[in-house]
Order: sequence, then C-alpha cells, then structure tokens
Amino acid sequence: MAKERATLRLQDVAEEAGVSIATASRSLSGATGVSDSVAAHVRAVAARLGYVANVHARSLAAGTSRSVGLVVHEIGDPYFAEIASGVLRLGAEEGLTVQICHTGRDPRREVEQIRELVAQRVGAIIIAGSGFVDPAQQWDAKTALQAYQAAGGRVAVIGRHHLGADAVLPENTKGGRAVADHLIGLGHRRIAVITGSLGLTTVADRMVGVREAHEAAGLAFDHLPVLEAPFTRDGGKQATARLLEEGHDVTAVLALNDDMAIGALSVLRSRGIAVPEQISVSGFDDVAVAGDLAPSLTTVRLPMADMGEQALGLALLDRGSRPRRRTAGHELVIRDSTGVPGA
Repeated sequence: MAKERATLRLQDVAEEAGVSIATASRSLSGATGVSDSVAAHVRAVAARLGYVANVHARSLAAGTSRSVGLVVHEIGDPYFAEIASGVLRLGAEEGLTVQICHTGRDPRREVEQIRELVAQRVGAIIIAGSGFVDPAQQWDAKTALQAYQAAGGRVAVIGRHHLGADAVLPENTKGGRAVADHLIGLGHRRIAVITGSLGLTTVADRMVGVREAHEAAGLAFDHLPVLEAPFTRDGGKQATARLLEEGHDVTAVLALNDDMAIGALSVLRSRGIAVPEQISVSGFDDVAVAGDLAPSLTTVRLPMADMGEQALGLALLDRGSRPRRRTAGHELVIRDSTGVPGA
C-alpha cells in the first residue's frame, strides 16, 4: 500500500528511486554531483509519490542552516576518527560544515558541548560513542536535546543512549559473543578481559556477549579477571601491566576496543611475552592500523565510517513520531594475534 502523503520521507523517495539518501537530497535540492538523468528520475519519483520536503531537512541540504555538530568522546581515538570521516564525507556531499567537539567521556562536558552547539544554531547534532548505563548521567543532555528538537533541530546518536533520538546501533553484544566464541573455540579457558568503564553502555553490551559465549560453552564467567582502565591505548597498557603484576594465569587477553588491545600488545612485547604463542590478544572495532600491527590484530570489525554516514543521513530525514533505529553489522576478523593455547 502506498504511504500517505503526510508520512512520506526522503528515505522513501530514495528507496523508490533506487538511490542513496544523499543522491535523493542532492537531486531534489538542485545540488551538483548528480547527473541530469538521475536527478530527473528522482524528481519524477518524488512527484509521483507526492513528496514535499520537510522544511528543516531542506534547510540543511539547501543552505539555510549549513552547519552540523559532531560530539565525540576522544578525537584522538581511531574509532571516532573513522566515524568522523563518514560524517564529513556525507557532509561534504551535502555542502554542510561539520564542527567536531571532544568530551573526554565526561557527561558534564558533553552537556556543555551540546549547549554550545545549540547556541551556535547548528542544524543538527550527532552524538557519537557510548551512552552511560545510568540514565541519570545523561539527563541534562537529554533535556537540552529535547528542547533543541522541539525548536526544529535534529539529533542522531551512534551507540546505545538514553537520549530519545534516532540511533545507529553497532552490534556490540553479537560482536562480543563472536570474539569470545573464537577464543573459546581455540581452546582458551583462562581469558582476561581488559575494558573501559563498565558504566558505558558499549562496554556493558560487549560484556553481555562475552558472558553469553562462556555460558554457551558451559564455562564460568564470573571468575574471569576483568580489569577496568581508561578506554584508551594507555588504559590498555595499565590494565595489562596490572594483569601481569597480579599474577593472573591467563592464556588470552580480550580487549573491548582496539586501542586497549594495542596497549596490551605493547606491554606484552616489552615483557618478552610472545603473542600468540604465550598469550593471545584480541580487540574490537578494527581500526585502520589493526591489520598492520605485528602481529596483526584479531578483532571485531564495525563499519565505523558507514555508521557516521548513517547517523548524518538520519539527521537529514524528517523527524519521525518515534525514534528510529538503524543496526550496523559486525564481522569477526581473524589475524595473527590469536592462536591455540601454548602454540
């Protein structure tokens, strides 16, 4: 059944025309970068469907509000750099300026950055990175963003948040299950987990997957060494050093992001511990450098640049009656840093 005119979205036009949201937007706004034939086809589809562009989405595409705010936790983290590349890529196609803000994973700083972006009258705000398990930690941010949306602003988030906004959701739980299944399948029974704060939803969701893998294999999960540290390369070094100093007898280190895994590899190398012959190491995210390490890093690949592009794409859509969800897939990438125990 055809959609009612009032509920038609740019996404519907793009799907019917067989083009991307970005191409549909450029075709309808008269922007460059689309062939005359494609633009004519998209306009014909829009006319047939009875699509009329939302004023806010049109202003973002056409230039009344040409600025987008991107809020990340750590601008130096390759995970966020790759997400930003996706936002910047689609932003450039749409003729938008992207302003990037850094919070350092501090909820108070996040609110400050949001309020500053609102004061600068950006047309959309994208929050990238983990939410917090405790909704109270994002209450002020949620309040600020709700007021911003009520005034016509658009918001999209990447990751699981309590912000009531459109979201791109990485498969963190499935990815955690996949990498833990891999290590268990190799024969590892003494696995240590090094991780950022357990108060982050990203960490909590990945830990659920690790737990599921252990329970499915009939292995105890609650006795696993779990070492919290900053969700950074230095944090990975700190956690791995503690692991060794505390004398945990493990055959594998499962890091919940690649930055921490890289830190772990550095410490193990400095202590003369061979990877994977003595201890296997795995990561999560598959940042660009992961395949170039020595040994190359086994990890879970998330489509980070695509996640950034999807988030901005959501922000270019008409606001829905309820928050929309897009799922970003995962892929286990097996490289040289993992092997059978004692290999």
